[in-house]
Formats: sequence, structure tokens, C-alpha cells
Amino acid sequence: MSFRGILSRAFGGIRSMAIDYEKLKNWKFDETRQKITPKDVILYALGVGLGENPSDENELRFVYEENLVALPSMASVLGYPGNWLRNPSSGVNYLKLVNAGNAFTIHNPIPTEGTLVGQARVENIIDKGEGRGALVSAIRDVFHEETGDRICTIRTTTYCRADGGFGGPTGPAPEPQAIPDSEPELTCVLTTIRQSALIYRLSGDYNPLHADPNIAKKAGFNRPIAHGLLTYGVVCHALVKSLCNYDPLKFKSMEGRFSAPVFPGDTIRTEMWRDGENIIFQATVPERENVVVLNNGKATVTS
Repeated sequence: MSFRGILSRAFGGIRSMAIDYEKLKNWKFDETRQKITPKDVILYALGVGLGENPSDENELRFVYEENLVALPSMASVLGYPGNWLRNPSSGVNYLKLVNAGNAFTIHNPIPTEGTLVGQARVENIIDKGEGRGALVSAIRDVFHEETGDRICTIRTTTYCRADGGFGGPTGPAPEPQAIPDSEPELTCVLTTIRQSALIYRLSGDYNPLHADPNIAKKAGFNRPIAHGLLTYGVVCHALVKSLCNYDPLKFKSMEGRFSAPVFPGDTIRTEMWRDGENIIFQATVPERENVVVLNNGKATVTS
């Protein structure tokens, strides 16, 4: 059974009202304000595995307040409007939601302190049909309150397994980035620590699936799984290390689709191919028969 199928079996059973397309498409988000401190930047980096080697000065920049910098994937936790699809008014069966994909673009360096303002909107809703679910994409811009600079833009795509067939638009759906058939030009292997999900959740995602063994068992797993965005951060680390020599200012954008769970302690192998200005990538777990955990990836870096 697939990852999504396991979650559906475990958490199915509560049916919300049907999606009202116009209401959901025009959902009103409250503007968010988030105060960032060096502690937040360091905690995020520790959660995705940076600082494992305290003698590595490249990694130290992300986990030590002296000359501190933020890992680009921290964009994904900035200006977060909360789990808004859990609101019953959304018409979505929140117990059958799966994070399908994530993307971000960096416009200005992520600050290590200051107040950030998040402005979100629903970008797209695709009705895949009865029994096939729906895709809801939301986009948010994050600004530095003091300077007015736009820091980043984040796009999240949620797969609503139980909510297809409401009569909404059936497309067009974006085509996923194809992965080359050739051997990767670059690879980077990073091992997650067993406490990674317990640390990462302190950056704002407190879903008990990633901490409580009993909840994990109900979902069909023998132990808690890592957050999808934790995996995303580990892969971003691999890309910044391999392509930017740990200079986050060279890293401009990243997108990918979640395809299988990662368990804290797993090894993640990131495979990369150059395609002009873009980097195509996917991530696998070698000790689990090279299962692909992050797929259809694309990143942009500068020289």
C-alpha cells in the first residue's frame, strides 16, 4: 500500500462538507507576523541536521550566532498561516490531507532576526474527480516589516484525498519535472539523526505523527516518521553543500514533490543533474531499496 493509502486508512472516517470552489479560491487569510531571532535560525538548522560535525566551519555558520546565516529552505516555515485547511468552513476532510509538494523562491537573504510579515492566498484548486481527490495550491509572500523587502515566496500543494468530485476545474495541472535516465552528475549522502523530528517540530509543525509512537502506529508505521519539510531541508542542505560551497546567497529557488516517508535516522542520498541554469534532483533512502522520498526536484543556483 502507498504512503498516502496508509494515511487514508488510518485517519479516514470523518467526512466534511463538500468543497465550495469560489469560497475556497477566495479564502481570506489573516496577515501573519513572525519575530525571528538567531535562536529560531539555529533551531531550524539543527532540526535538518546541520552541525553534526562541530569542527566543520561551513556548517557552523548555520548553527552558531557568530556570522550566522539561514539555510534557504527555512523559507518554508516563514510567514506560515497555520493549518488553515483544518477549518471546517474549508469543506475539506482534513484527516485525509497529504503534503504533496513545496516550492520557494528567495528574493532577498533570509534575516537572522527581525519581524517578518506573511501574506497568503489560494493560487489554484484542481478537482481530480470523485474518488481521486483534489489539489489545493496556496502561495505566500514574506516581507521584512522593518525594510519592506520581499524576502521569499513559498508555494505549498496539498493533496486532499477525499474531496474530489465537487465540480471544480479539472486542470491544467503543472507537469512534474522529469528526472533524467542517466547517472547523476553529483551525489550527496547525509544521515538524519534519530531525534531529528523531535527537534524539527520546534520550528512550528507539531503534528503528533512525527513524535507520538501510538499515533504513528495508527497510521501504519512502526515509529514516528519525519516531517516532509524536514526531508526537504536535508535535501536543501545537500544542494547548498554540493552546488554552492555552503554559500546560501547563491541559492535562489527549490521545488519538489514528496513521494515516500523518511524515518528519523535514515540516510538520504540526493542525486543531481545540471540542466543549464537549473539543477534537477531527486532524493532516495539507500537502506530501504533506494525508495524515492523527494521527486521531480528542480533548483536554481548562481555562480
